[in-house]
Amino acid sequence: MRKTIWFLSLVLLLSACGYNGMSPGEFQDRAREVAERWHDSEDDRAWRTGFVPLDDLDIQPRERIPDWVPLSVHNGAWSLDVDLPADTPPSRRISWPDGSTLTVPLVTAATAYAEQSKAADFIDEECPPDGCTPLRVTGAELGEVPLRTSRGTIQVPAWHFTVQGVKERFSRVAIHPSRISPRPAQKEGEYEEVMAFDLTPAKSRDLLLRYGHGTCDQIHGARAYETEDLVVVDVDEETSDGFCNLMLLTARITVTLDKPLGNRLLLDSGTGLPVLPEKNAH
Repeated sequence: MRKTIWFLSLVLLLSACGYNGMSPGEFQDRAREVAERWHDSEDDRAWRTGFVPLDDLDIQPRERIPDWVPLSVHNGAWSLDVDLPADTPPSRRISWPDGSTLTVPLVTAATAYAEQSKAADFIDEECPPDGCTPLRVTGAELGEVPLRTSRGTIQVPAWHFTVQGVKERFSRVAIHPSRISPRPAQKEGEYEEVMAFDLTPAKSRDLLLRYGHGTCDQIHGARAYETEDLVVVDVDEETSDGFCNLMLLTARITVTLDKPLGNRLLLDSGTGLPVLPEKNAH
């Protein structure tokens, strides 16, 4: 979510409690359910053939930022000191590493600015009594930015906004919302087990899984359920019945597949959602 303050969620702690202590047969049943639910679903089709961003559509400057900028962005303290381009840009074709393409309509600079200049969903630090330093927009230009998607990192159209006193530009992805598919969300009562994975080398059958667990949990190993186009994984954890603190730990564990992952999609058995490579995980 854009401009959201990230908290250490108890959901991550509870990830060790979603399907703990399952027998091999119970894991197979759950994994089969996850695979069948995902296969040819709306989320599956969007993930494979649509535009599913894995990054925020707002791209903030990351270097040489004045100290006042984050608070002003957080509170939506923006000011237009320039006339924005009025015309709607023509549609653009975006391309993925596998050669597939998609033609997408674009939004105007005003529409992109309206989204870029919104305050955070939750204001935990308000402007001081004399107000935040305004982010004065002095220029707007259509260009491109790299963006991670479900199908790989690609260049996408974006409006670039120049702000007085900030060396780097602020950017907002310019693709019309009608062509953007949201990243699938976990269902109520389902908890993340596997957070990310690493595959080294690429042709290896070993996957290194990153997962969360409680300080009193016992780890019995990792498991995988494989089909021709999907792999479902979990970490076999058992939570102690006794008193335990609420500290969340993260660790890594290896699971060996019957054959290399290849182009198959990796799903978490806890949520039934895709697990991203380590470098792409949030």
